[in-house]
Amino acid sequence: MEVLLEEIIEQCAPYKALGKPASYIPELAKGDVNDLGMYVILNNGQTFKAGDYKKPFTIQSVVKPILLLLALMDNGLDKVREKIGVEATGKPFDAINVTDQSLQNQHINPMVNMGAIAMCTLISGATYEERFQRLLELTRKLAGNNEIELDEAVYLSEKRTGNKNRALAYLLKSYGLIEDDDVESVLDCYFKACSIKVTCKDLARIAYVFSSHGKMPISDERIFPAEFAHFVNAVLVTCGMYDGSGDFAVRVGVPAKSGVGGGIMAVVPTRMGIGIFSPGLDEKGNSLAGIKALEQLSRKMYLSIF
Repeated sequence: MEVLLEEIIEQCAPYKALGKPASYIPELAKGDVNDLGMYVILNNGQTFKAGDYKKPFTIQSVVKPILLLLALMDNGLDKVREKIGVEATGKPFDAINVTDQSLQNQHINPMVNMGAIAMCTLISGATYEERFQRLLELTRKLAGNNEIELDEAVYLSEKRTGNKNRALAYLLKSYGLIEDDDVESVLDCYFKACSIKVTCKDLARIAYVFSSHGKMPISDERIFPAEFAHFVNAVLVTCGMYDGSGDFAVRVGVPAKSGVGGGIMAVVPTRMGIGIFSPGLDEKGNSLAGIKALEQLSRKMYLSIF
């Protein structure tokens, strides 16, 4: 298996430089397009890795399924379904509006920025700092890594330049979809959530828990109900790769979530969790070489769920 991963890393090397790091967040623009790493955890607990799998990066939008999970754990499925929709927008992840009509709950997809900002209000906590800390602790728990921390430089960079996300948050507020008066605190929670620093191994372990429907590797400890994993995985299939989700479903065929930091978390239900990192992005904000690597792995190991 490790030989296969190394072969894929080598074969996908030409694609690394074809992508570009996210430039609208100054700290992310410093990403090295030569990086490409993979980490895989099988359902029997075996692990395999190749390339730059030790390189840390910020989780960015890969935090969205974790945000959704925590919202489910705090509120239950029915209440979350009342607050958010699950339909793909067909538009970029930071689109200002996804409909020509009045913005309603069903228009808020949890895998794009607007939906994730709204989900920050569904997390329990006396303050938004407490809510973020609970999200951070859940991320550490799922990844089995208590050393996961906030990347302060990326957080401050996002906060300084996140005017489009501010527009999204205040749009939600204007339609009554954010009830909190302190919109800036909601945004601060979101900026921090996106700035959690992880590795390929962390993403693979988190993906494994979703693949095993809520159970941790080795110990089999249940972290959350299986129905939450079914819900999150289904949303990932239809919406996890932004407005490239349909093409990704055809080419790779597994639930996955990308982030503009270059990470991809891929869930192969009952079989494995996969973490990939390569910061060169395509025009949709997905890791270009990362998708190529997943496409090869899926084809060679028959991973597609379709």
